[in-house]
Amino acid sequence: MELRLAAESDVPQIARLYDLARASLRDAGVPQWQDGYPNGEDALGDIRAGHGYVLTENGRVAAFACLAFGVEPTYNIIEDGAWLGEGEYGFLHRVAVDPALKGRGAAGIFFSELKRQAKERGIKIIRGDTHRLNLPMQRVMAKNSLELRGVIHVEDGSERLAYECILE
Repeated sequence: MELRLAAESDVPQIARLYDLARASLRDAGVPQWQDGYPNGEDALGDIRAGHGYVLTENGRVAAFACLAFGVEPTYNIIEDGAWLGEGEYGFLHRVAVDPALKGRGAAGIFFSELKRQAKERGIKIIRGDTHRLNLPMQRVMAKNSLELRGVIHVEDGSERLAYECILE
């Protein structure tokens, strides 16, 4: 697998990944992403902002994620816990992996890249969130040294489990 910045020409393949992820979540009984978000337009926004990354295999887009730095407004209020770190942080959003790659460490590659970029920027905090029923992503967070810190609410008001890692 090869990691690279996503290009606008990747959007149709990314939109397909989102459709596959939506179906997988639905089949697992997870209501996350069932309203059409994220979609190709969201991916295009990430790409244009320089935050969109793809993993390719044999020239095909096999996974996509938004890797960003700064402040995620939905992280400003955390309930049932607290953030450990203060200041700028990196965060990973809208991760979609082709079902054919599941179990091969694709999400971990995105987290490794986010940590690498954070260290280059002198940033010591990584954050992420996922739906309470999205057990695979919870395992990915734990496997990548992110600890459950509490609950946040996304734009539509629904809750997400919030995770954080303080880099050494």
